Amino acid sequence: MTDRVSLVQVTPHPWEARHAVNLQIDGLSRELARRGHEVLVLAPSQSTELVRESRRDIRAAREESAPLHTEGEPRVLGVGEVLPLASGRRSAGLPIDVARTIEEALGTIVPDLLHVYEPFAPSTSSAALRHSRALNVGTFHAPTERILSTQLARRVVALLLGRLDARTASFEATRDLMQRFFPGDYRVVMPAMEEPSAVTAREPAAVRFVFADEEERPALRVFLRALRRLPDGLDWSASIVTGRDVTLRSTLEDRVVVACPGREEAARALTEADVAVSASTGTAPAPDAVLRALADGVVPVATRLPVYEGLLDEGRAGLLFEPGDVDTLAAQLARLGGDASLRQRMRDAGAPTRDRLTFTRLADETEEIYRNLIARRHDDREDPKVSARLKPRRLIDVDLHMHTDHSPDCATPVEVLLSEAKAKGLGAIAVTDHNEVSGAHEARAKADGIQVIVAEEVKTADQGEVIGLFIEEKIPRGMTLAETIAAIKAQGGLVYVPHPFDRMHSVPDYEHLLAVIDDIDAIEVFNPRVAINEFNEEAVRFAAKYRIPAGAGSDAHVAQGLGSVRIRMRQFDGPEEFLHSLREADIIRRPASLLYVQALKFLQTKATPPPARPAVRARRVRRAGRKS
Repeated sequence: MTDRVSLVQVTPHPWEARHAVNLQIDGLSRELARRGHEVLVLAPSQSTELVRESRRDIRAAREESAPLHTEGEPRVLGVGEVLPLASGRRSAGLPIDVARTIEEALGTIVPDLLHVYEPFAPSTSSAALRHSRALNVGTFHAPTERILSTQLARRVVALLLGRLDARTASFEATRDLMQRFFPGDYRVVMPAMEEPSAVTAREPAAVRFVFADEEERPALRVFLRALRRLPDGLDWSASIVTGRDVTLRSTLEDRVVVACPGREEAARALTEADVAVSASTGTAPAPDAVLRALADGVVPVATRLPVYEGLLDEGRAGLLFEPGDVDTLAAQLARLGGDASLRQRMRDAGAPTRDRLTFTRLADETEEIYRNLIARRHDDREDPKVSARLKPRRLIDVDLHMHTDHSPDCATPVEVLLSEAKAKGLGAIAVTDHNEVSGAHEARAKADGIQVIVAEEVKTADQGEVIGLFIEEKIPRGMTLAETIAAIKAQGGLVYVPHPFDRMHSVPDYEHLLAVIDDIDAIEVFNPRVAINEFNEEAVRFAAKYRIPAGAGSDAHVAQGLGSVRIRMRQFDGPEEFLHSLREADIIRRPASLLYVQALKFLQTKATPPPARPAVRARRVRRAGRKS
C-alpha cells in the first residue's frame, strides 16, 4: 500500500488495562505509522491527565486546524473512563462526556478509515461506528456467547454492524460464532504477538508448567487439581500468573510459584516454561495465551474448544482435553513432562504458526483490506473537457424524484406536475413513476421550457427500489438488484439509489449496496418524505465515504410537495454532463410539512372515490392553466 491514509483505531477496553485487543492495536498502529500512515487511537482511559489533554487537543484541532496525529508514530486519545465491556455493572449507555468526545473527535478528524474492535453496544467502538463518515472496518477478536447474549436489541445491533464495509475475525471460531449471531462476510486475520522470543532448546531437566490466568476462575481450579494428580516420579515445577488470591495446598507449595500479573512476569514465565495450560471451560477462552505459548516455543495443552483446536491444528501442535476433565489434563501433562522428544515434535509442528505471529505480517494483511476498500471509492476527478463545456452554462434547480398519476400511488396529472414545476422555478425534473415510464414520456412531450429526464423507480424482487435515469424503455419489476442495474446500464442510463437507508421504505440493505457499489452512479442523500432524519444522514455518510455523487428529490406524490428539496446545478445535456454537474451541485432544502403532503396524498389516492377522480383531475388541470 503506497498511498498514505489517515486511520483511526478504536478499542472498547481501557488503554491502561493492556487487554489483548489493546496489544494488537498498539503493535499494528506502530507498524502502520512506521510505514507512513497517519494513525490515531481512540480509547477509554483511566488517566485524567490523558483525557484532559486529548480533549484540549481535539478542541484545538477543530478551532485552529491543528494536527492531531504525530509523524511516524501513533497518537492515543483518551475519551474518558468506561466500564469493561463484559462487566455486569455496565450501564445502558456510554457516559455523556465520553460519547460527546468521540463525536467531536470523529467530526474533527474525518479519517479515510475507521477500524473498530468489538463494536458491541454500548461501547466506544459502537459510538465511533455510529458517528463515522469514513470507510469502516470491524474486527471481532474473541467474543463469547456471554457477550453476544447481552445484545438484547439484536436487530438494532445488526443495523449498526451493517455500517461495516469490511469485517475481520481474529480466529476461525470467532468467525463461526459471529456468523451465527450476525451473518456476514468475515475474513480471518490472525493476531500478532509482541516480539516473539527466539526459540531455544530446553534442558531435559525438570519440566516447567505455566498457567497465565486470563480465563475464568474454574480454569485455574482445573489446573491446580491436575497438578495434584501428577505421578510422584515426575520432576516438575509450575508458575501461575494471576491477580487473584491463590491458596495452595501444602503438596503444591514447594513446586508452584504465584506471580503477579504484568507483561514482564507473564513473558518471563512463558519464556522459561516447557508447557502452557489453557483450561477454559468455554465461558471465557483466552486464545491469545495459546498464541503467546506458540510464539515462545512452549507446548500448549488446552481444552477441546473450537478456538483452541484451530490454533493447535487439531492437536498436532499441542495436546487437548475435554473441558473440566482433570484426569485427562493430568495425563497429558505427565505425558509431555516425561517425553522431551514429544515436546520437541510439537514445538516443530507449531513453527508455521509461530513464524506468522509478527506485526509485519498483520500489517501486510490489514493494509490489503484497507487497499481493497479504498479502491472501491468512485473516481471523483473532473474531466477538463466536460468542465469546460459546463462552465458557461447557467445554474438551474432540479428535482430528481417525483410521481404522476401513471404511478398507482399518485393522482397528480402530468399537466399539473409540469405547471407546478414551472411555477416553482424548476429548470429540470426527473419523472420517476413506479415501474412505469409512460408518465415520463408524456411529461417530456408536453414540457414547455422545462427539461424532463425520463426515469423509472423500479421495484426489485426483495432488495428494495432503484431508479434508472436517462432511460427510454420500461424495466420490469421483480428482478434482482443486480439484474435491474444491468437493465438500466443496457439502455445507457444512470443508476440512482433512492431513500437507501429508510427502513420505512423497501430499501436495499448495506450489504446489497456494497455488492453493486461500482455500478451506482448517484445516491439520494435527502428525501423530505423520510420520516426519520437519521436515515438521510446515513445516506450522506455512505455517499461521502465512497465519493458517490449525491442527489436529492422531493419524492412528490402530490403537486404541493414538488420542489421541497432541489439541486442547484449547471444545465446539462445527457448523462455524462449530468453526473459531472451533479458532483459540484448544491442541495437546497425547503422544508414542507410531511404530515401535510402525506395527508394530501391519502386524500387524492385513497379517500377520493374512484368516480370522483376524473372530475377532480379536470378541476386541477383548469386551475393549473389559469395559474400559468
